[in-house]
Amino acid sequence: MINRPGTPVELRDVVKEYSGNRALDGVQLTVKAGEFVALLGPSGCGKTTALRSLAGLEQITSGSILIDGEDVVGTPANRRDIGMVFQSYSLFPHLSVLENVEFGLRMRKVQAAQRRARAEESLALVELDHLGSRYAHQLSGGQQQRVALARALVTRPRVLLLDEPLSALDAKVRLQLREEIKRIQTDLGITTLFVTHDQEEALAVADRVAVMRSGRIEQIGTPEELYLSPSSPFVADFVGLSNRMPGEASEGFVTVHGQALPLLNRDQPQGSVLAYVRPEDITISDAGIAATVVSSSFLGSLRRTVVQLRDGTLVSVQHDVNQRPLAGSPVYLSFDGRPVTVGPRG
Repeated sequence: MINRPGTPVELRDVVKEYSGNRALDGVQLTVKAGEFVALLGPSGCGKTTALRSLAGLEQITSGSILIDGEDVVGTPANRRDIGMVFQSYSLFPHLSVLENVEFGLRMRKVQAAQRRARAEESLALVELDHLGSRYAHQLSGGQQQRVALARALVTRPRVLLLDEPLSALDAKVRLQLREEIKRIQTDLGITTLFVTHDQEEALAVADRVAVMRSGRIEQIGTPEELYLSPSSPFVADFVGLSNRMPGEASEGFVTVHGQALPLLNRDQPQGSVLAYVRPEDITISDAGIAATVVSSSFLGSLRRTVVQLRDGTLVSVQHDVNQRPLAGSPVYLSFDGRPVTVGPRG
């Protein structure tokens, strides 16, 4: 498949209103040429609306949408040169796999021989070139989604948009297909936006992740930046697991159960707060905060144990599988001292 150079994309102050309610509230997003960006957030945060607005499937209320520097607001969806893969596979049941992939080229009046060659090439990219004669009902869910991806790529679009394409698949197939999507995106160098509510999925495949909340981007950064340096309590709570623990903030530190932890935001106002402490930043030790084991779960490469403090607070601890605390047994906790995000105490 012929690779195009990546195409930059930019959303500037994009607003989308439905009956006076803002689904997008001044969204600012710049995607570099060839970059893979995931839009992550809870249901109703605006991530799919942002994707559909970029595709031209929604008309925005105000703002600008630039593809390769050109404002495409008002440009019909079929002239934006975008490939899109939806959660539903939307394959034509009366067409073979090869004919499904050819469909976009047929609409562009590409000659039959070239159409077939490009469709076969696109199927080979998703490793389904041996199934071109089959029909949708003869394929598994994962295979159908690969066909949908091949169909989106066969027109050689400038931008690829993926709207929760893996959510209907079982866990093992989802893992395999997300790795395939990342491989294909890297090989082609195509600018890609990927919408998901699955944080593990977003962190695994994206170059950068934009966390959305109430129609705005709360924070955008690399997976490492979002996880290790969340800019707000919402991001700390949404990305990964965090224990919300009461504390007192003062002079760049927060004191939690007698231990001072450095703040990520050292300008945090003083007073009562909730500290967001990652489970892997807490250790089961020989001394420290007294607790009782509630449960312990084996997760393969690690173990996650839930304990209850004397004040009734439940705390999740992530640790080595060789530690096997029993339910009901007394333990002690200590903090590793890594910087934490804090928010207002409810």
